[in-house]
Amino acid sequence: MKVITEKTGKLKGVKVLLRLDLNVPIAEGVVTDNFKVEAVITTINFLKKEGAKVIIISHIGRDPLNSLFSVYEYLRKFFEVTFIKDIFSNESTEVISGMQAGDIVMFENLRSFSGEKENESSFTSKLASFGDIYVNDAFAVSHREHGSIIGLPKIMESYFGLLFVKEVNELKAVSKVSSPKLFVLGGNKLGTKIPFIQKFLKVADKIFVGGALANDIFKAKGFEVGTSLISEKSFDLRELLDNKKIILPIDVVVDSPRGVFVKKSNQVLEDERIVDAGQETVSMIEDLVDCSKFILWNGPLGDYPKGFSDGTFGLIRALASSKGESIVGGGDTEHCISNLGLEENFDFISTGGGAMLEFVANGTLVGIEAIESKN
Repeated sequence: MKVITEKTGKLKGVKVLLRLDLNVPIAEGVVTDNFKVEAVITTINFLKKEGAKVIIISHIGRDPLNSLFSVYEYLRKFFEVTFIKDIFSNESTEVISGMQAGDIVMFENLRSFSGEKENESSFTSKLASFGDIYVNDAFAVSHREHGSIIGLPKIMESYFGLLFVKEVNELKAVSKVSSPKLFVLGGNKLGTKIPFIQKFLKVADKIFVGGALANDIFKAKGFEVGTSLISEKSFDLRELLDNKKIILPIDVVVDSPRGVFVKKSNQVLEDERIVDAGQETVSMIEDLVDCSKFILWNGPLGDYPKGFSDGTFGLIRALASSKGESIVGGGDTEHCISNLGLEENFDFISTGGGAMLEFVANGTLVGIEAIESKN
């Protein structure tokens, strides 16, 4: 990989467009989970020490009106940084032109512009004009064909950041780990994860499918899922229904007008909503973990923001005490682990969720190809 450290001793005064993933949870103007932010400090410190003029670009949330200002305030704990709200303004041009070696500037949310998600050449060209070289240290969003991920490398000298290289090296090792291998997939968005499940069937010994992902499979099996979250689209799930490697929850926690109950997965009523994995399922997962030499996990097993976290926390504790190697990823996943203070019990926690799964499944990402295809 073309790593920014190759430019050691040659970066003084060079304007570096540094793409980071600073899409972190914020409550009442305060960053509530600093995992992603602190993960990129090493790259920023390297560039600052080398005397580069660092221009941080990132996004936050899905709403174009969301602001990175709270993240900027958090970064000020580590170094001086100037925040630019209006990226393509005269003020912005003046600030950039006045930067000295080691200065750091941070731009407002890139997704404020439609050109970012649509990878418009006019947008990326204007963005590129601020920098001399481009560095991608945003592994977690490098599976997306956005302007700051695949557009900038086409028109700029480009490198990978230190976090990005660490992510790739850790996840490359997944193909070399010993069996039995257990993959645990939770969360939602079954449509995006079906291709991964199909590929993982070739390398995993067991795949536990939980969270809202399991609801679609329950429905395909003819089970009642009531008001549970399911995909808007229908999918051909026959390959998953018949495969003995696929394991589903035995029991589930349901929320209903009558209260919260634990039921067998095939006993849900029309007015009930599946919100978590039951204790029998957690016990089963504990047994699966105990028998595995390697576990890959992405996505919670329940609606933890609403308090249904027992299944997810049970899985975390099982993995934390496991003798097997564990790699996990995804913002929700990491947030749950940090809530229990068990980060040190995992071999590697990726900043990416979908990006982690895609890299493990395919061995590359569009953000990687955008840089490596030029070399």
